[in-house]
Amino acid sequence: MTLEQVAKRAGVSTATVSRVMNTPALVKESTRQRVLAAAKELNYRPNRYAQSLAGGRSRTLGVIVSNIENPFFLDILHSLEELATERGFEVVYENTDYRPTRLAAAVDLMLARPLAGLAVIGSERDEHAVRRLMAWDRPVVVSDLCSSGGNITQIRMRYEKGMQRTVEYLHSLGHRRMAFVGHHGTLDPLREREHSFETTVRRFTDVQSRVAISNDSPRGGRQAVNEILESGFNPTAVLCVNDFMAVGVLRELHDAGLNVPRDVSVTGFDNIELAEYLNPALTTANIPRKQIGRIIFDTLTPNPDHIGKEQEVLIDPQLVVRESTAKAKA
Repeated sequence: MTLEQVAKRAGVSTATVSRVMNTPALVKESTRQRVLAAAKELNYRPNRYAQSLAGGRSRTLGVIVSNIENPFFLDILHSLEELATERGFEVVYENTDYRPTRLAAAVDLMLARPLAGLAVIGSERDEHAVRRLMAWDRPVVVSDLCSSGGNITQIRMRYEKGMQRTVEYLHSLGHRRMAFVGHHGTLDPLREREHSFETTVRRFTDVQSRVAISNDSPRGGRQAVNEILESGFNPTAVLCVNDFMAVGVLRELHDAGLNVPRDVSVTGFDNIELAEYLNPALTTANIPRKQIGRIIFDTLTPNPDHIGKEQEVLIDPQLVVRESTAKAKA
C-alpha cells in the first residue's frame, strides 16, 4: 500500500497523510482518525527508516528488555507503543534473556539504527554497554543500570521497600515460616529483593525462612516452591520475586493439595494485569508499568531541552492486598 492510496481512501491530500504520520498534533482530530482508519484498512505501514533519512530526525524508539515473555516487560512495551502510535512513532525492541553479553550486543545493534532514543529496562549489567550509552548523543532511559546524568535518565525502583512492606504485612498476619522464590540471584535488582527479604526477616527473631532460586517463568516458580516443600520446610507464606513466578507457585501449591490462602499465603511483585485475575487474586507490590512507559516516551521523543539535564525518577512500590493472603493458620 502507498501513501497515495491511503489519501484516496481517507479523502484527503497526500500532504495531510504525511502530517498525520509525522506531526499528528498539526492535524484536526477527526481528520487524523479518518486517516488512521484508512491506513489500518489498507494495512499501510510508513517506512520510518526512509523518513528518518529524508527528514534528518528519527521517528523510531528503541527498547531493550530482559525477558519479553514476562508480562511486566510486555506491559511497559504496550504502554510505550500506544503513546508512540498516537504521535507517529514506532517502537523496536531487543530481548537479552538476562545475559550481559546479549545486553552488550543489543546496545551495539540499537545504536547502529537511526533512533530518536533508547530505553534499557532490565536487571543485567555490562560495562561496555554502559560506556556506549553514556557516550551516545541522544536520550537514554535506564532502570538501575547506571547513574543518571548527561543523556541518561534513570528510573530507580525501590525494590527493597516493596519487599520490606510485604514481609512486615505477612508478619502482622501471624506468619512465622516464610519462603522466598527468586531467579537470577546474582543480578543486582533481583538480589536486592532477596536481600531485603532476608534482612527484614532477621529483624523478627520468631521467623524461620528459606530461599529457592530458579528461572524467570511460571515453570521456575513451580520448581522453586517444590524444592522448598521437598526440603521438609513447610512455609505459611511464600513471597515471590515477581508475579510471573507466582503463577507457577500457585499452581504447584494447588497440585500439592495446599489451599491458598487457607494453608499458605502467596505474594508477588510488579502487579502485572494478570495478577488481578488469578484465582485467588494475587497480593503484590505495584510497579506502575504504564507510568514507566510514559516516562520513556516523554524522555526519548525529540526534545533539545532534555540533553545535558540530569534526571532520576524514583518509584516506590506500594503493596496491593488481594485474596492470596490471609492470617496464618493456627
